Amino acid sequence: MLHKAIIFSLGVLTLSNCSAQKEMNTSTKTSVTEIKETKSMNKEGEVIYFTEGENKFLKEAEMNLTFKGISEDSRCPTDVNCVWAGVAVANVEVMGLATRPAMLNLATTDNAGRNYFKTAEFNGYTISLVEVTPYPNSKEGVKALAGKYRIGITIKKAEEKSTMK
Repeated sequence: MLHKAIIFSLGVLTLSNCSAQKEMNTSTKTSVTEIKETKSMNKEGEVIYFTEGENKFLKEAEMNLTFKGISEDSRCPTDVNCVWAGVAVANVEVMGLATRPAMLNLATTDNAGRNYFKTAEFNGYTISLVEVTPYPNSKEGVKALAGKYRIGITIKKAEEKSTMK
């Protein structure tokens, strides 16, 4: 009789534990709503602005772009005289309708020796970084800008390279 009572108690505890976990799982779920903006490219080469984490779908180019963040910002602060102007590198994830996502690292300056490029080609389009704001200053530094970056990019149909001479 004692064995039956123990087994019954363990069964009740197990079942009550399961229902408590279900309640906890449903109450801790957060609703994540992504704002996906469908952008129409009115003029080819028009500057499109992104804030960090922003995602836009471009109908004409049939691609989705997401500004993931700035991986490097060594630009000279506004109130300092520097020998080198520095560079900011923006991480932009691009994905076409029938392609896998690709990460583009677009820089504010071209420097092949350091693998910095202002433009990259994807899915028949040339994507160029034209602006990164805000600019760092010596008081706050680059760390204070985390999450506040805004980039401007242009997208143009890539020119077909002729193989005939």
